[in-house]
Amino acid sequence: MQTTGPALTGPYRVLAFDSGIGGLGIVRAIRAHAPSVKVDYLADTAVFPYGEQDDAVLTQRIISLLSHAVERLRPQAVVIACNTASTLALDALRTTCPSLPFIGCVPPIRWAARQTETGVIGLLATRATIRRPYLSRLHTLYAPECTLIAHAAPHLASYAEQVFRGRSVPDDLVYKDIEGLLSHPDSARLDAVGLGCTHYTFMLDQLRRIAPPSMVWLDPADAVARQTCTVLQALLPMPGFGTQPEQAWFTAMPTDADALRVHLPAFGFNQITLWPEQESQQRACTA
Repeated sequence: MQTTGPALTGPYRVLAFDSGIGGLGIVRAIRAHAPSVKVDYLADTAVFPYGEQDDAVLTQRIISLLSHAVERLRPQAVVIACNTASTLALDALRTTCPSLPFIGCVPPIRWAARQTETGVIGLLATRATIRRPYLSRLHTLYAPECTLIAHAAPHLASYAEQVFRGRSVPDDLVYKDIEGLLSHPDSARLDAVGLGCTHYTFMLDQLRRIAPPSMVWLDPADAVARQTCTVLQALLPMPGFGTQPEQAWFTAMPTDADALRVHLPAFGFNQITLWPEQESQQRACTA
């Protein structure tokens, strides 16, 4: 899946959104494909992890928060760099902001079905993503002939936050969190596993070390970045955006902020900036 995306020249600006640091993997891929694109990042750390929140409350929060962010930052496109937010609120966001392109990140079931040679595919995701009907629809539409082992890893996103900060997480803890994927009756034939949470990008090395070597791990970050470039290619550049500094916004001061700050420059950001409180929870979205 590592292919060259559409060439982009001139100033473009996008907003990437996630509950924590997971979406930074997609930001990194966007920068690799299109260095001229300006990227702002918004992490809703005030309610991390998203996978453990009530659906109705979370949907309303995402719509309200992103409506405010769109009005404030004026991006040309928004990348929902979060599987939970994408499967839950992507359609509602497109309805709320109909003139603004939204690029989502959904479980790579179709990709896994194309990769498998055994007919057994896997998905590693949060409990929220696993339980939603959206996943069943993807399975029915794109991999009806495949056996799907979908496993909810309750702690892996939090482990990814630690690894991003330079902390180590013991292999046995990671194995315990994904054991259901590897101990299923059909696991011996499992050969393609999709990452259903953007945080897991930062666990890939450890996942590959723990799992059987024949298992291929599918990270959608590059595909989402290429789709973002394709969307931007259809838009006009915005020269005024070139002088505005890119920022990494957080809705609450993240845990172990000093360690996180050390690693942000590798993704194009120099500091942590707290997102201002919303003046209104019901702002109209203007693109």
